[in-house]
Amino acid sequence: MALLADATSELLIDGKLVPGGAGAFPTLNPATEEVLGTAADADAEDMGRAIGAARRAFDDTDWSRDTELRVRCLRQLQQAMRDHLEELRELTIAEVGAPRMLTSGGQLETPLEDLSFCADTAESYPWSTELGYATPQGIPTNRTIAREAVGVVGAITPWNFPHQINLAKIGPALAAGNTLVLKPAPDTPWAAAVLGELIAGHTDFPPGVVNIVTSSDHAVGALLSRDPRVDMVSFTGSTATGRSVMTDAAATIKKVFLELGGKSAFLVLDDADLAAACSMSAFTAAMHAGQGCAITTRLVVPRAHYDEAVEAAADTMSGLQPGDPNSKRTICGPVISARQRDRVQGYLDLAVAEGGRFACGGGRPADRDTGFFIEPTVVAGLTNDARVAREEIFGPVLTVIAHDGDDDAVRIANDSPYGLSGTVFSGDPERAASAAARMRVGTVNVNGGIWYSADAPFGGYKQSGIGREMGLAGFEEYTEIKVIATMAT
Repeated sequence: MALLADATSELLIDGKLVPGGAGAFPTLNPATEEVLGTAADADAEDMGRAIGAARRAFDDTDWSRDTELRVRCLRQLQQAMRDHLEELRELTIAEVGAPRMLTSGGQLETPLEDLSFCADTAESYPWSTELGYATPQGIPTNRTIAREAVGVVGAITPWNFPHQINLAKIGPALAAGNTLVLKPAPDTPWAAAVLGELIAGHTDFPPGVVNIVTSSDHAVGALLSRDPRVDMVSFTGSTATGRSVMTDAAATIKKVFLELGGKSAFLVLDDADLAAACSMSAFTAAMHAGQGCAITTRLVVPRAHYDEAVEAAADTMSGLQPGDPNSKRTICGPVISARQRDRVQGYLDLAVAEGGRFACGGGRPADRDTGFFIEPTVVAGLTNDARVAREEIFGPVLTVIAHDGDDDAVRIANDSPYGLSGTVFSGDPERAASAAARMRVGTVNVNGGIWYSADAPFGGYKQSGIGREMGLAGFEEYTEIKVIATMAT
């Protein structure tokens, strides 16, 4: 791949790799603060050309109706990524700060293989189903339900798991017959730009079907929500930005998919293995420096065992000191940027101001002068009313909260503006199932079960978003429903 060799990237617009109208901007290694290279910096004119190319490719070609071509192109992209897997791995570690061990899972290899689900679904999907004969208003009628592509999709993605989220939008959107403009986060432009290189050089995607527009300016991405040529916006990111996306999209009543923030709760019931559950909670909260929207960052434990739970979580957290993401032993790497590091530190300062205490961590590691590192931190002594317990921090910070029984634990879990995910641990499967059923969230881990997979829909309740990503439900987000009624003869 030229990107890794040349340390620069280009935009993909209308089938061609081109420079950015605003020049280029640097991409950094968050573990070392070194400049890795540059990414093409698109301006509003570039975005306009990308949207126009996607519009033409949808309106003027057979892409949306040629399932065989769509499947072939997706499988070609998947194979190209497999062929360059080790280069992609090194890029991901360097640009994202992702620990090497995570690239074997959700940071790279798993989403790459999940493209098979999208291609397989397109091949087997019932694009047309018979509703049957009826006589509405006395008229003999045969009725058919057709599923069709929405049109032009604008995809806006964050920096924490860029391959997973980029592919979770590209895969189903293209498989369903849409054309697409991808605008990735400025922090991880290469993870998207490399897809443009592979598409241009190793696939049969027609010009304009996929456009990848990197930019340092968030306003360039906002154009996707406002432009009337875009039929749908698929956004993953903060709830605050999600509100802006909805507001901008309202002007043209375009379809909106939102996967937003979370402040998920890990419920430990009084019959659970307390030490094991608290250790798992701490491990999860420190993984990838806590940069995951579905991570359970509130540990809700029985009041009678509160101190024991805090100690167990702190023991695990203390052993997960932030390290070099290149090391196979590292679980907690850096956060993505100096701005994010300072944001997390601001919440740690707030925790003290709110009356909390640190059972471990609480700031920058003393042994790291460079890199955007934060110590894995356990915050004790706060209630669920504290801002640190209610707001998404996106760092390796776990807040321990006491509960007074199963009902109270569920109440605390649901006492949040978010509803993305949750976990329940109990020695009694029926108690665990009861608590899980009452949690107002989109996914629940019960006693260590894993909900993440290509065929499982992911999304949240309340201010955690609208719609579902992945699974059949995620595929159908990118379709419209048409009913065709033909008079029977």
